Amino acid sequence: MRLPRPRPLSLTGSLFVGYATLLALALAATGALWIAQFDRELDRQYAERVLTIARSVSAMPEVGGAMDAPDPAAVISPRAEAVREATRAEYIVVATTDGIRMSHVNQSLIGEVVSTPPGPAAVGEEWSGVETGTRGTTVRAKVPLTHDGTADGRLVGYVSVGILTSEIDTEVNNALPSILGTTVAVLLLGGAGAFVLSRRVRAKTHGLEPVEITALLEGREALLYAVREGVLAVDTEGRVTLVNPPARHMLGLPDDSEGRPLAELGPADRLLDVVSGADPGEDRIVLVGARILVCNRMPVQVKGRAAGAVVTFRDRTELDRLTGELDGARTVTRGLRAQSHEYANRIHTVAGMLELGAVEEARDYLTDLSAAHALTSGEISRSVADPALAALALAKSAQASERGSELRLSPMTQVPERLRGALRDDVLLVVGNLVDNALDSVAESGPGGWVELLVRTHPALPGRLAHDLVEVRVTDSGRGVADGLAEEIFDYGFTTKVSRGGTRGLGLALVRQVCESRGGTVGVEVLTQENEEGAVFTAYLPDAEREAPRESRTAADRADEPAAPNGAAPAPRYRPHGDRTAHGRTDRG
Repeated sequence: MRLPRPRPLSLTGSLFVGYATLLALALAATGALWIAQFDRELDRQYAERVLTIARSVSAMPEVGGAMDAPDPAAVISPRAEAVREATRAEYIVVATTDGIRMSHVNQSLIGEVVSTPPGPAAVGEEWSGVETGTRGTTVRAKVPLTHDGTADGRLVGYVSVGILTSEIDTEVNNALPSILGTTVAVLLLGGAGAFVLSRRVRAKTHGLEPVEITALLEGREALLYAVREGVLAVDTEGRVTLVNPPARHMLGLPDDSEGRPLAELGPADRLLDVVSGADPGEDRIVLVGARILVCNRMPVQVKGRAAGAVVTFRDRTELDRLTGELDGARTVTRGLRAQSHEYANRIHTVAGMLELGAVEEARDYLTDLSAAHALTSGEISRSVADPALAALALAKSAQASERGSELRLSPMTQVPERLRGALRDDVLLVVGNLVDNALDSVAESGPGGWVELLVRTHPALPGRLAHDLVEVRVTDSGRGVADGLAEEIFDYGFTTKVSRGGTRGLGLALVRQVCESRGGTVGVEVLTQENEEGAVFTAYLPDAEREAPRESRTAADRADEPAAPNGAAPAPRYRPHGDRTAHGRTDRG
């Protein structure tokens, strides 16, 4: 028959048994030491007691002087017995240096030789210890006796005083109940405290057993390390209590982040607002370095009390890049649709002219359309060799025409070769967002506005430009940007447009993020001269994948190429607006 396995102790039971066992062992050791110390202290006290009695008897002049009398015992014995009764000693013996008793509690032993040798007392030295004599085992002391009771007198004998060791044992036995009672009382109080403490520990662990706690911890660690989303937990004081590796990587936090205030770790102010709850809501967008993070904050409460918050982070950088590419494709599609609609109207116009017999007018009309189309497409194709960028420029041009504006291509535009994948995607994102913002600004100013686009590549130069550089400049005739907002407009969430739902203020923030992630810059110049309005946005995107060529160039070649910029991003040598542009106005640097 198989016996059932004993049920293991619970966490509360294990803690109680452990605490009680340790307490019992500690109290047992304490009680044993207490009794041993008490016994030693009694021995010391009794030794001092008999030594004091013996010294008192030897200091009596009549006792020392009686040793020279004809019958010393008749004088010494009564006095010694009186002292014995007063001090409750077992015996007091006064003897000569030869060991002949002059006093004893048993009168029949007076005049006989002592049962134990005088020892050092016979030569004038004091002694104390335990010996066994006619009265049993005693703690005794032997003190020299002089004829006048002084230390300098003539030695005539010694005084021996003893107290039975059984009296010491009796006192120890009498003290045992109180010692044991105190130990047991402390053990009971300690046991009650151990029970309360174990129950409190159980409450702190929410009734979970060690196996369950281990499984929960292992599951939490596995979950935090398995998920790709970042998880950050903070307490009510803003200290980081938990951060998993994805969150540490996304936010750029050090390995020793846990236990430190989040504000000391240097995150962006907007991230602090989201984590602290100052910026409430779901799916909050936070820009951290080159990353676009979606944050969701969940307050944590324990038994109805606030205990901090848990914030999850999802990296949607690549998603936004793909969305930007999709928006570019949609822009091209919308441009083609607008062109299709526009040319359908023109074809209907030509058809109407032909039906009316106005053949010459129709021929002239078609000639003008062909020339205008060839001028626009030819200008873009000659200046921009990258097909995706050229298609985006054509689409934005059609979009501007549809909105009653004009998109002009700067004569300084020069993209002589195709851009590589990552750089092309970033350039398309920057051009698309800057042109869209410029078209919106022009539309607010009324019809007849214009936007000028310049895209130019600058090759790397040894010792001057470490990488190839793409310059994007967008100039518009809109209302411009206030001087105090030149930096603020690039922050996420900032917008001067009326919100119609959806995310606003993300475009320029993405532009700055893309430029800075490549080591470039983006800025805005406000046109403030008389009778002039508008703004000039200039972005520089280095191509870190292409290093500067080793061969040097001629001085003539370098004269038209950009110099090293101030800061991380390179900038062209020429003034950004120092040449006359296609729209006939002199730009300012």
